[in-house]
Order: sequence, then structure tokens, then C-alpha cells
Amino acid sequence: MLKTNNQYLTVVRPQAAVCSPAVMCTITTYNYKPLTISTLMEYLKKQEASNRKIVTLCLVLSIAIFIIDTSIPLGVAGGVPYILVVLISLSSPRKNLPIYMAIGGSILTVIGFYSSPSGGELWKVLFNRSLALFAIWTTAILSVQMKNIQEEREKTLLDLKILSGLLPICASCKKIRDDKGYWNRIESYISNHSEAEFTHGICPDCAKKLYSDIDLYNENIST
Repeated sequence: MLKTNNQYLTVVRPQAAVCSPAVMCTITTYNYKPLTISTLMEYLKKQEASNRKIVTLCLVLSIAIFIIDTSIPLGVAGGVPYILVVLISLSSPRKNLPIYMAIGGSILTVIGFYSSPSGGELWKVLFNRSLALFAIWTTAILSVQMKNIQEEREKTLLDLKILSGLLPICASCKKIRDDKGYWNRIESYISNHSEAEFTHGICPDCAKKLYSDIDLYNENIST
């Protein structure tokens, strides 16, 4: 393992053939950007700035919808446009923001019922407002569930990508070096990066070497 400027050169040396005097080497180069405190802080600042912009847009849009809702007579489902606010909040890095926007939209929908000019039959007005609340919360719940599924999928793909890459493994003890530089047993590494679990046994070849006086696999029993 050779290290240059932000690069690791991994030399993989397979076992040479019996009839070939040469040993072939494969060199793989990795380019990466080291994770530092400043890099992490910069990433968090970008996430926070993006979240502030989305929250501001959602608040401005909610106020605009509320003004329009209170300026038209009752009987129109004026709370339905708050669905747009919930959908916009999906682009925020905060997972629960759609729920908060749904709560705000529901409150403004109820306030709009008392603040809008009178018009239409009461049962139709109540039905339209109830329909608006149902649409807002259905959108919010489905949006959060979709975001959770997307996060789980990205996590699964990340684990699969880690296990499918080139792993630095010791040629002697077969331990694997993780991204932090620590050497782990192969069972521990695979268990930590996948859902696989190990159970130990002993193969026939090792059984002959370690327990030559015991016929574990009953190979000498005549049929």
C-alpha cells in the first residue's frame, strides 16, 4: 500500500503459476477527498442554507394561499393549494418538514373558514374544508413514507457498493482494512456492512489436520 498526494496505490499480487517465473501485479489508484472538520462544517452549512431557502419559500407561498383563500367566498376548497407547500418541503434535508407544513396548512385552512366571506351552503363548505384537510395530510404522510423508503434504498445501495469494491485484505491473516484504517476479521467486516451472519464449523480438510485421530465425517465407516 503506497500513499502519494491524496492517493493510495494498492498492489495486488496473485500467486504465480508453477510454470511461470514471473509474478503479475495489478495497480489500482484511488482518488478521494479526506474528510476533515472543515469539510464537514461546510457541508452542514450548505444543508442549513438550503433548508432556510425552502422554509422561506414555503412560508411565503402559504401566506399567499391564505390571502387568496380569505378573499374568495366560502364554498371553494381554498385549502387544497396547501398541498403544493407540502410537496415543495420534500426537497428539504429535514425529514419532518412536510409534517410541519401540513400542520401549518391545516391551521390556515381552519382560520380561512372563519375569515372568508360567506357564500355557499354550510354542508358544502364543511365538506370542501374537510376534503382539503384530508388531501393535505394524505400528501404529507405519503411524502414522508416515500422519503423514508428512499433513504433506506440509498443506504442499501451504499452497503452493496462497499461490498462490491476492492477490499484491502491481509495476505497472511486475511483481515480486512476498513476506511478508518483499522484491520478487522473478515467475519466482522462483512457482518457490519451487510445483513449476513456467520456460524462456524470445520471443513473436512481442516478436520483431518487438527483432529486426525477422530473421524468427524465418518469417512472410514464401511457401508
